[in-house]
Amino acid sequence: MKRREFITLLGGGAAAWPLSARAQLAMPAIGFLASVPQNEEQMQGFRQGLKQTGFVEGENVAILYRSAENEIDRLPALADDLSRRRVAVITTSGHPAAFAAKAATATIPILFIAAEDPVGLGLVANLARPGSNLTGVNIFASEVVAKRLALLRELVPSASRVAVLVDPGNKTITETTLREVEPAGRALGLQIQLLTASNGREIGMAFAALERERPDALFVSIGTLFTARRAQLATLAARHMIPMTSGNRQITETGGLMSYGANVTDAFRQIGVYAGRMLKGEKPADLPVVQATKLELVINAETARMLGLTVPPSLLAIADEVIE
Repeated sequence: MKRREFITLLGGGAAAWPLSARAQLAMPAIGFLASVPQNEEQMQGFRQGLKQTGFVEGENVAILYRSAENEIDRLPALADDLSRRRVAVITTSGHPAAFAAKAATATIPILFIAAEDPVGLGLVANLARPGSNLTGVNIFASEVVAKRLALLRELVPSASRVAVLVDPGNKTITETTLREVEPAGRALGLQIQLLTASNGREIGMAFAALERERPDALFVSIGTLFTARRAQLATLAARHMIPMTSGNRQITETGGLMSYGANVTDAFRQIGVYAGRMLKGEKPADLPVVQATKLELVINAETARMLGLTVPPSLLAIADEVIE
């Protein structure tokens, strides 16, 4: 076959592809960068937000998922890969992923979910007008550490020693949690015991330490690792009969005792909305950081009964949801 004939045949073949196949080649792509694999409920929230702005995965937008599989050191290479592919937007989950994306590109729009003040973290210069290629949602998770500890004390009034589980791989959240929880513990007359875990095996080791030390309750820090390992946390907490509180309702829904914090799934929905608006041409510098306005108190009454605890009327009156 002559070269000219080959080129003509190739071009004709491409033109004959199904419309859907050719459309997929021209789809804008969103890079989704996370420290650990995201749970499906949160991803549904993200897709819902995209749909609100007219985008449906696989129809008119593609999503390239990249997870470091809890190996934080892999995030820079994954962020560089998304940047080289020239995705239209990079969405991040977790502070390490946001900083990796920020280091990888100064031009591609980047979205984040921040657990504390993103100005203080150095992600943006201003909440109202971020002024760079980053914007996102602040869920105030670290700012309510003291309140979450006080709610735990109210539900478990006999507690005097509380173990605090943090992920040292998430340095920013760990430092903030410890900065907040230690003085809050002293104010409540609680002795704080620190436990660390950066993967599933270390979570098991942390609970083995709980068995030896026998604290009265467990305070789980926020973070993508603990959300991803929520079934393991709930199972071990039940096995060791220890009251467990966290900042994520999904852990409580899985069997934890109580949670207090922003609705993270709704934060992902808002990030999806922002991603869609950016695909339509809006700039992150002009989109203010969204401040979570509703904090939810969720109590698992079934878990409370299993632990022999009575949920006081004062908590029932303010709970946003009581799981029976």
